[in-house]
Amino acid sequence: MRETAPPPSRAAILLPWDRQAAFAASQTRSAEARLAEAVGLAASIGLVIVHEQVFPLRTITPATLLGKGQVEAAAAALRAAQVDVVVVDAALTPVQQRNLEKAWGTKVIDRTGLILDIFGARARTREGALQVELAHLEYQRSRLVRSWTHLERQRGGFGFLGGPGETQIEADRRLIGDRIVRLKAELEDVRRTRGLHRGARKKVPYPIVALVGYTNAGKSTLFNALTGATVMAEDQLFATLDPTMRGLVLPSGRNIILSDTVGFISELPTELVAAFRATLEEVAEADLLLHVRDVSHPDTEAQAKDVRNVLNRMAKEGALDEDWPIRTLEVLNKADVLGGIEHVVQGEGIAVSALTGEGLPQLLADIDSRLAAAQEVFTLEVPVSDGARIAWLYRHGEVLFRTDDETHVKLEVRLSATDKARFETL
Repeated sequence: MRETAPPPSRAAILLPWDRQAAFAASQTRSAEARLAEAVGLAASIGLVIVHEQVFPLRTITPATLLGKGQVEAAAAALRAAQVDVVVVDAALTPVQQRNLEKAWGTKVIDRTGLILDIFGARARTREGALQVELAHLEYQRSRLVRSWTHLERQRGGFGFLGGPGETQIEADRRLIGDRIVRLKAELEDVRRTRGLHRGARKKVPYPIVALVGYTNAGKSTLFNALTGATVMAEDQLFATLDPTMRGLVLPSGRNIILSDTVGFISELPTELVAAFRATLEEVAEADLLLHVRDVSHPDTEAQAKDVRNVLNRMAKEGALDEDWPIRTLEVLNKADVLGGIEHVVQGEGIAVSALTGEGLPQLLADIDSRLAAAQEVFTLEVPVSDGARIAWLYRHGEVLFRTDDETHVKLEVRLSATDKARFETL
């Protein structure tokens, strides 16, 4: 007899909305847009959304976040909708989460828990799985704060005399702590391996161009359009987690490495920022950042601000150079939704449609010119017989002028100072 798959969970999305706090934080997105994003997050892992509601917050109730009347009103609506799980689009304390589960008689997860579940479902590589597990454990450890009474039961001590032993919460915290230490060691190995790969790339030094942006801005679609790769590109949040790199030849003939990275989101959980440091190191190593934006989204400016906030946080922690804005190019994607690139107010960005290919030649030309601006022009003479060094210059620089005589080839080449020094050691 064939087993039938269990039906998908029925979910409710509740958004506690503190208008004053949003205004104080200079948030430009509306409550409706924030709720729609939360619905998209939940739907992306197969939850069936049967109820969604915004609860304006006048004051914060420490025990439940929502006011007493709001909790009771939500309970009635949740019972009527026969909800299996409630997603509260906010950061809940362990006590608030427990109290809401008791009041509503259903499982409750907060925004961080939801994003962690999505990352757990999306991770494909060993590195991604390790990072997600680390983030999950860091989150679970923060939940072990007298949330559940069974965690306070004593366990037996050691030795013949017994003793007070340890509580279940202490045992759980110790086990999680041990696993976190092991995961960090494994991730350090991943980081070391990635560092070796970067070292190998520097020996054949192609500039690295990294795609960054808000989740679902179209980074993977753009990556595929530029490189001909087949990275998963779906119209959903966090479709791609694991970084992918491909070679690309620019119009000038310059070779580069294009890197697709994980998408950002507003209020990205701190556990994830820390856990995905190995992945984000690709951003730190990049010669040029392409900030891909969904220009058709009503909250495109707020999303761009969220991305910049994450990058600024990385810069403050020393994981990224403070001058990252100087080497960033804004790419205004999804112009086709607005009717074409001529309908996009471009400003300092480049309007493109990764889906139709419109604007991509201009983007490649701009990448070329930005990388060239960071290079100098050198006049070099190479013996005619030294074909390997001549070929090296063509691969790693832009040959602007060449003259040949019987014994030497004279070249004017645009190179970075690093490549010039490397050429002299060949």
